[in-house]
Amino acid sequence: MVGVLSDLTLTAGGLRAACFPLFRMTDMTNLSRYFPILDWGRTYDRTALSNDLIAAVIVTIMLIPQSLAYALLAGLPPEAGIYASIAPIILYAIFGTSRALAVGPVAVVSLLTASAIGQVAEQGTAGYAVAALTLAFLSGGFLVLLGLLRLGFLANFLSHPVISGFITASGILIATSQLKHILGVSAHGHTLPVMLGSIVEHLDQVNWTTVIIGLTATGFLFWVRKGLKPLMKSLGASPLLADVTTKAGPVAAVVATTVAVWLFGLDSAGVKIVGDVPQSLPPLTMPGLSPDLVQALLIPAILISVIGFVESVSVAQTLAAKKRQRINPDQELIGLGAANIGAAFTGGYPVTGGFSRSVVNYDAGAETPAAGAYTAVGLAIAAMALTPLVYYLPNATLAATIIVAVLSLVDFSILKKTWRYSKSDFTAVAATILLTLGMGVEIGVASGVILSVLLHLFKTSRPHVAEVGLVPGTQHFRNVNRHSVETDPEVLTLRVDESLYFINARFLEEMVQERVADGCAIKHVILMFSAVNEVDFSALESLEAINLRLKEMGVGLHLSEVKGPVMDRLRQSHLLDELNGQIFLSQFDAWRALQKQ
Repeated sequence: MVGVLSDLTLTAGGLRAACFPLFRMTDMTNLSRYFPILDWGRTYDRTALSNDLIAAVIVTIMLIPQSLAYALLAGLPPEAGIYASIAPIILYAIFGTSRALAVGPVAVVSLLTASAIGQVAEQGTAGYAVAALTLAFLSGGFLVLLGLLRLGFLANFLSHPVISGFITASGILIATSQLKHILGVSAHGHTLPVMLGSIVEHLDQVNWTTVIIGLTATGFLFWVRKGLKPLMKSLGASPLLADVTTKAGPVAAVVATTVAVWLFGLDSAGVKIVGDVPQSLPPLTMPGLSPDLVQALLIPAILISVIGFVESVSVAQTLAAKKRQRINPDQELIGLGAANIGAAFTGGYPVTGGFSRSVVNYDAGAETPAAGAYTAVGLAIAAMALTPLVYYLPNATLAATIIVAVLSLVDFSILKKTWRYSKSDFTAVAATILLTLGMGVEIGVASGVILSVLLHLFKTSRPHVAEVGLVPGTQHFRNVNRHSVETDPEVLTLRVDESLYFINARFLEEMVQERVADGCAIKHVILMFSAVNEVDFSALESLEAINLRLKEMGVGLHLSEVKGPVMDRLRQSHLLDELNGQIFLSQFDAWRALQKQ
């Protein structure tokens, strides 16, 4: 008995030894799914560390003035931009799947933030900052919920033309909103007519010193973006040095204008400056969760989440494809959600993956998300050591930084492209641009989404159904209006080129009824289902009605090339039992069989 127990003990011990590694591997796989850092972290080496550090330095240099500028755009203190670029980046590095995506404040989300919280609190008040934290918290919670439920596909309801139109209109709005800082005047508004009208009303307040600073900085930044890199290369600089120098252009503008204001005391001449910026790491903050505030910000938070996710995942997929890598959109939702929740508790505001900084991060050689974490460290050092140096930084310089950045987003060519290719897409783009400019960003993007869905429903409500005939000498069938084909006056073949559901079922029913009119020679109707992937219950009822009418007229209804999943569903109904005809594997088989009849 003891021997048996010993054998069992040894066997059990061997079983545990064999199975525990499997359990550990399974657990590690499951953890890596939600913590991608466990995946790429296992293979992290010195080469990746070196490349990530170089990328972090370049992105940090770019982000310092950009973060301050975007906070200004959102109507928040400048330090909020830096705070929103520290904890969120670290959290995305833990939960995100993109190796090159750089998370932080971006122009469009900053504009959406200003528009949303400007309706519930006055800019410059404590309530305004709390509303920004609440907006980030709600946005983060919504993104995490979508990710856990694997609902990333919902972002597909925003078509690319609508997104392009919205970003173009947002770029115009953002650039226009910064003109008040370039001119040194007081202005307000969230729509183009209101902003332009407000600027015109206050033209008598123009500060010409501010105008000189703003225009000089804007011109310099445009030149840096287009002309500095070619100049550096012509002088024999290495590609890396030329690239770093170009990315540091905004820093040069910040330093030069700040020194000028300090040296000549231009703040006393009416030039508005950044002023005191707290010299500290991001504080621990608490979003406001009062029912009234949550209710007021919930819809804007959802819009910001969807817009931010679409922009972020588009950039992440593009950069991942260049290195034959993949991202997980559902996990990206969790990563971006965690970043926004982190911003809510560290004095920030809603963030997402930025196009320009992500491209810079990629071009600088970032290998892993650790580059973002190193960037966060660089920004934390800047928050601790460099903030006193921006006291005399003129708002006009930050406005110039924003204008130069967002004008690259404006793309009116999408109107020309969609007009040539699809009038319905052109309608959606034009409506999105006009409504965004005229009624605000929330109404613009919501209208664009609704219009896109309605146009899609309209197009699918009239599916393409072609009458086809046999191409001579082949077994192929083509549209009778496009090709010279053989037809039989007693056999009508209709190729249905879309799935059938409640929106378009009646269209097919009416089309068949019109073609098989009283007195015609048609004895057989074949519905060619080669392109039909789905038949819902409403469409099934329409097929039953077609079958009944044709049966009463003495005309046979036949189906050909029905796909397996569709046939499985049809077998669960009474249609096949009552069908006034046959089901053929191929259209050619149907043609031969009915020709013989």
